[in-house]
Amino acid sequence: MSARTAFASMRAWFAPVGTGCRRAVLSAAALLALVGAAVAARAALPIQHWQTDKGAQVYFVENHDLPMLDLSVAFAAGSSRDRADQSGLAGLTVNMMRLGAGGLSDDDISRGFADVGAVIDTRFDRDMAGFGLRTLSAPPERRRALEVLAKVLQQPEFPEPVLEREKARLLARLKEADTQPESMADKAFYAALYGGHPYGLPPEGEVATVGGLKRQDLADFYRTHYSAANAVIAMIGDITRADAEAIARQLSERLPPGPAPAPLPPVPELTQAQVRYLPHPASQSHILLGAPGMRRGDPDYFPLLVGNYVLGGGGFDSRLTKEVREKRGLAYSAYSYFLPLAQDGPFQIGLQTKKAQTGQAIEIVRKVLGDFVAEGPTAAELQQAKDNLVGGFPLRIDSNKKIIEYLTVIGFYRLPLSYLDDFTSNVAKVTLADVKDAFRRRVHPDLIDLVVVGPAAAGEP
Repeated sequence: MSARTAFASMRAWFAPVGTGCRRAVLSAAALLALVGAAVAARAALPIQHWQTDKGAQVYFVENHDLPMLDLSVAFAAGSSRDRADQSGLAGLTVNMMRLGAGGLSDDDISRGFADVGAVIDTRFDRDMAGFGLRTLSAPPERRRALEVLAKVLQQPEFPEPVLEREKARLLARLKEADTQPESMADKAFYAALYGGHPYGLPPEGEVATVGGLKRQDLADFYRTHYSAANAVIAMIGDITRADAEAIARQLSERLPPGPAPAPLPPVPELTQAQVRYLPHPASQSHILLGAPGMRRGDPDYFPLLVGNYVLGGGGFDSRLTKEVREKRGLAYSAYSYFLPLAQDGPFQIGLQTKKAQTGQAIEIVRKVLGDFVAEGPTAAELQQAKDNLVGGFPLRIDSNKKIIEYLTVIGFYRLPLSYLDDFTSNVAKVTLADVKDAFRRRVHPDLIDLVVVGPAAAGEP
């Protein structure tokens, strides 16, 4: 079976259903057939990996189904690389890189991509910063798009007038965010979990720090963090290995010299649960609970992933939704997730509820979590979780755009090249004992931070 046929058949089987509907569980025979198709497709599209002479890591999948090239260049230059007194520098740096480079103005850069039908996007989070590019693979269009991208990556100018404009825009956004309950809750949640660790810094920065950032600060941050040795280049599309090698050289050879930055420090373990209540005149209380969870490549990743589907990641299938929404009507939705990062990312539970129901909702969530950690899922819940995670996996890799995201993650976090091949088998082999053991060791209900943003009448929990 060709890669194209395999993915087409998977899309037909796993077409999205209406909001709120449960995904149909496939028969065992159909499921095994489709998993086999997925393996065949991945075997037809192997991940190739090499390192350029300048030290950039390259991950490439050759796929001639469409006349397109999807590309990503990522650096360990996310907000966790900020200092507390320069919070916002990392995000401002990556945004400014595409607003003036190599003699091109921000308008020139935009037109340079648009004229050949290419699309560029900025990628930024706590761990990484960089750019994604989608372009036609035909040499004339591809060549022009890559020329502009190379200037953005290698010759950013950080023009002073544009910097002042962007700082003003960012400050306006930050001031607005400081009045929004969702933003307030998220900021307080990360501060509670991580304290002085770099993950505790807000990605976009603070009003008190952004205003003081200077052009030289951006130039220094760029030289320190955008070296070839700190670059991960991922590509998938209608090019050959020789083309990919030439592109990787073009994008990395004139990056600043220097080593990759040191790894982030480990996240300290919580020793005491915190409760933070922030008054806000919203109609509902915004509630977040959680603790540091797991990192990328964590040996407990799959047991925690499968177990969390049962707890709060499976929509209407999850215990939190059943107990909080369906049985008691306390919230429209209640969810939980693990966000793995380079160091332990957050385990988070979230919901919104009426101010008069705040205390009750928190009590129910704590009970559901405590019961799950103590007892684990039932055999039926575990099987349903595995069936849905395995059954839904083909939708995660049914387009080049989705695959480039996985290639970037695999490369940035140094995951095995077989990660996609092994995903469904790693899910399928998770046992009840695995889930119980992982949750009992990694999630401690008595050490869960709580953040509530809402009406004062809700009372401090």
